Amino acid sequence: MAADPTPADRFSFGLWTVGWRANDPFGEPTRPALDPVESVHRLAELGAWGVSFHDDDVIPFGSDDTVREERVKRFRKAVDEAGLVVPMATTNLFTHPVFKDGGFTSNDRSVRRFALRKVLRNVDLAAELGATTYVLWGGREGSETDAAKDVRAALDRYREAMNVLTQYVIDQAYNVKFAIEPKPNEPRGDILLPTIGHALGFISTLEHEHLVGLNPEVGHEQMAGLNFVHGISQALWQDKLFHIDLNGQKGPRYDQDLIFGHGDLLSAFFLVDLLEQAGYRGPRHFDYKPLRTEDVDGVWASAAANMRTYLLLKERAAAFRADPDVQEALRAAKVDEILLPTLSRRESVEQFRTADADFDPDSAGARGYGFVRLSQLALEHLVGAR
Repeated sequence: MAADPTPADRFSFGLWTVGWRANDPFGEPTRPALDPVESVHRLAELGAWGVSFHDDDVIPFGSDDTVREERVKRFRKAVDEAGLVVPMATTNLFTHPVFKDGGFTSNDRSVRRFALRKVLRNVDLAAELGATTYVLWGGREGSETDAAKDVRAALDRYREAMNVLTQYVIDQAYNVKFAIEPKPNEPRGDILLPTIGHALGFISTLEHEHLVGLNPEVGHEQMAGLNFVHGISQALWQDKLFHIDLNGQKGPRYDQDLIFGHGDLLSAFFLVDLLEQAGYRGPRHFDYKPLRTEDVDGVWASAAANMRTYLLLKERAAAFRADPDVQEALRAAKVDEILLPTLSRRESVEQFRTADADFDPDSAGARGYGFVRLSQLALEHLVGAR
């Protein structure tokens, strides 16, 4: 039985998750608005460690300096009283109609300038509140028709914005890094930097690429039909997993933002196994939406369900790794052998080309790897049969 969540688990939630009023393209909200202060205190009571926010979650769009100062003061007081931290912040560049063609990559130069100023102002607030990661989700950076956007020029503008932001945090001596959040589509027909791979390629072109990594989201990669565990593995391999968004998704459809594990459960199991085995120390951040059918009590039940599911999967993954039958199956499948370099240390290419003269490809090709047994053992641990 999984233990109750504690701050040591580093679970965090966005204000926009529990605060979602359950409106969708076909229906009006089914829940009242939640006060961010209430959300902070309720999340702390449930065992969360951190809370993240968009600028507009705390300060209504268009607020003057007086309102801004009052809202920020109130939010900071709530966070301090609740004993939470603010590990991540982000900027809303997608709700207001001004961003209908994007923020950093809008065809309209004046909109791009406004978007960049909006982000810079919130970076200041993020640093003030102690956030060390700043997520950028370009949900409106894209197009519905190829006739409307010069994508090469748009990527130039995207890069320009990132270079400005990274230079700014250097100049201000902020302890802040940026994390790009890929998504293939929705709300735009096609979004720029749609997958982990696209984003990694883009990051490699930046002036201060060491300050820019990834915030991959389960549902976003699965919307593209991709293997999220593989994507996270590559992000870890390149030291670019700065943050992660956990939720559930049922295949390549609209962005469902289900409770973590309430989609592809086997993938969620292997994801938790990977994060724990790799020693990932960043936030376990839940970016989900409570079901539209739920009342406010259901909102808090769903927040608790995210954390409980992660802890259950963590427990199951540890049991899987400790099982002698699993360890034997891993050896039979030669899983550890991939850790060995293909060429021996100090082995030259010429030596390599004449080595292994007795290797029999037909015999090697006839051998099975036992992956079915290994996969079944994982499934049995997941469902509690072992």
